[in-house]
Amino acid sequence: MNKPLRYLLQIFNYSVFMALIWYFSLSPTYHQLEENQAMITLTMSHVGKHVRECKKISQQELMKLPPNMRKPMDCPRERSPIIIELLLDDVVIFSKTLPPLGLYKDQGIDIYQNVRVPAGKHHFTIRMNDDVKVEGSVYKHQQDLVLLPEQHLFVEFKSDICGFDLY
Repeated sequence: MNKPLRYLLQIFNYSVFMALIWYFSLSPTYHQLEENQAMITLTMSHVGKHVRECKKISQQELMKLPPNMRKPMDCPRERSPIIIELLLDDVVIFSKTLPPLGLYKDQGIDIYQNVRVPAGKHHFTIRMNDDVKVEGSVYKHQQDLVLLPEQHLFVEFKSDICGFDLY
């Protein structure tokens, strides 16, 4: 095949390929959310409180142990599960009990959860309990919100302020 014809066929093939890419990048419109919906995303990384308090070991109990095992305090490694609830207008939209990870149940949990909600004015509540010794919620945040259609609201737990941050 001669060179000019080969170059013309290459130009034709590249043009068809680019036209297909252009068409499929614009034509079928994609919407992540339905019309008049918003999204709430919960994201956090947290470690629950210890299940039991540290216990002081008596001198007699210490003497029974080998020298390399003698430590004055016996602290358990196991952590509490984390119970989290999202409520919108006093209706539960997300509820989960997350057990601690790890061989000794001593590691934290990571969560990233999306919830689709109707747009509009709402009363938003989030509750979390990370301590099995406490009944009810340890952390709580309430706020009146106006969610616009296709708005994305992020809810993040910040350990340094011991509370939730919405943005």
